[in-house]
Amino acid sequence: MASISPLLSILPYSQIKNQTSNLQNKSRGINHVPCRASNGDSTSKFDRRDVLFGLGGLYGAAALTNQQSPASAAPLAPDVNNCEPATIEGNQHIPCCPPKIHHIIDFIHPPHTTKLRIRPPAHSLTPKQQFNFEKAIHIMKRLPPNDPRNFYRQADVHCAYCDYAYKQLGFPNAEMQVHWNALFFPFHRAYLYFFERILGHLINEPNFVIPFWNWDNTEGMQMPEIYDHPNSPLYDKLRNQRHRPHKLLNLNYHGDDNPSYDVVDSNLRWMHKQMIKDADTAEGFLGKLLVASDEANEETGMGTIERSPHNNIHNWVGDPNAKNHMNMGAFYSAARDPLFYGHHANVDRMWSIWQGLKNGKPRDFDNPDWLNSSFVFYNEHKQAVRIKVRDCLDTRRLGYVYQYVDLPWLHTKQTPRLKKQLKTTQAPQVIKFPQGLNSMVTTTVKRPNKLMNEKEKSEKDEVLVIEGIELDKRFWVHFNVLVNVVDDGSDVCPGNTEFVGTFTTVPHGHNHRGKTSLRVVITEVLKELGIEDDESVIVRLDPKVGGDKVTIGGMKIELQPKGSYPDRGKKLSNVKAMLDMV
Repeated sequence: MASISPLLSILPYSQIKNQTSNLQNKSRGINHVPCRASNGDSTSKFDRRDVLFGLGGLYGAAALTNQQSPASAAPLAPDVNNCEPATIEGNQHIPCCPPKIHHIIDFIHPPHTTKLRIRPPAHSLTPKQQFNFEKAIHIMKRLPPNDPRNFYRQADVHCAYCDYAYKQLGFPNAEMQVHWNALFFPFHRAYLYFFERILGHLINEPNFVIPFWNWDNTEGMQMPEIYDHPNSPLYDKLRNQRHRPHKLLNLNYHGDDNPSYDVVDSNLRWMHKQMIKDADTAEGFLGKLLVASDEANEETGMGTIERSPHNNIHNWVGDPNAKNHMNMGAFYSAARDPLFYGHHANVDRMWSIWQGLKNGKPRDFDNPDWLNSSFVFYNEHKQAVRIKVRDCLDTRRLGYVYQYVDLPWLHTKQTPRLKKQLKTTQAPQVIKFPQGLNSMVTTTVKRPNKLMNEKEKSEKDEVLVIEGIELDKRFWVHFNVLVNVVDDGSDVCPGNTEFVGTFTTVPHGHNHRGKTSLRVVITEVLKELGIEDDESVIVRLDPKVGGDKVTIGGMKIELQPKGSYPDRGKKLSNVKAMLDMV
């Protein structure tokens, strides 16, 4: 099959086949009024590299990023022969280990075909597609409990990888976790791939696909109705009953069901920030690379989409009256809700889109340990299969793409809240860290590049780093990050330029405190707010949920090399122009 742009993986096959066809601009103008915007396999220690590097060859160099990666250590892999119950709040043990694995085979890509399976948006399924989806889930739920393809055994797979049931292979003191780091996207892509294959096999439909919840589009910003029929196998009673159709989904949800701002407009501007402005580098979008080691509490870092809106949507769907906000509101139970797979199909779609927004440059990490990190899943034939990150980088190699739909957020940038921006002569005092987040924290942060020359400015970005974030992962936490706001800031929303970031978690794990960080690119923010010549920036942390569970180690602004930011150098006037660039 001829090589084509990763962005084409979101197009229908008819458009993929004819790459030179004229793709019209489908993006609509947004007329909503923004919120107060101005114009403008052994547990003994050994060198795992000797074992795991033999699992496959390196991914082709032409498909790898030229961004710098940390020094190699060893690939991450789960010790699937030693699975323990997950431990959650209250020291409760959850048995979420999949059926015992006796033999593992290596993953082989499906053969190249002239026709790719096309995943459709959930809100526009045909009657036949909906019937097949419901039939497949119904059969999967009725499989014997000891069948690894059983719906609830499949849900256990997510629990095992996400609530520390597995240790890292070769490092018995280090837990395996696929959230809060750069394993997030490849793990979930592989997870959905095998889930989808099992469903298709159960109904003898080799071209079966799961739908995606199109929450980044105005037509999909509510729970898809196919999941809301109580007699349907797609229904789950453990959901927030206030958020049934046609309740508008807030992509920056933190418990407020009636925000004062235009949610649709804010959602689109927030998506632009998370997909474009803050997703300039592989680490920015995918998350921090983890190093396999015995260090049980290595510092982690989520990518933009995982942090928000992925986490927010989990919390929006989960039942606030159920223990730990089950099902979607807790990682150990999230995959028990069929809506989980629609949500994560769109998360996977975001990765495909991001890979295509690249100005002709590959964007994923080239780190060999990341590429050789692996997971184990059961396939449609009940076989345990080892699949590596390198196997998951291209949906077309896995035999599927996403139906093209509008990307209304593509050019819908945040707008400043005020016409005249606050100058740092009015700044508060610099506070000492660490600081708890029982209440708002406002401080002045010195900028490092005030005296940089123009060449340096053109090559580097300023990044605000909230470092040493310590929290109890068993609880929902949400705080927002604002810049140059010294009043109460109550009307600042995610659609405003001053709203530079959010930190949101989904409850998981046991009682050890995790440590992480939050990085947001502020280069364009300073320019848009007219404060790029200021010596410092006023930063406010505004806790919304679980602030008493959080301690902040410090704040700083540092420089990082600029990545392949799509809006730089050439304005993308429409989707076709974007495709022409790659």
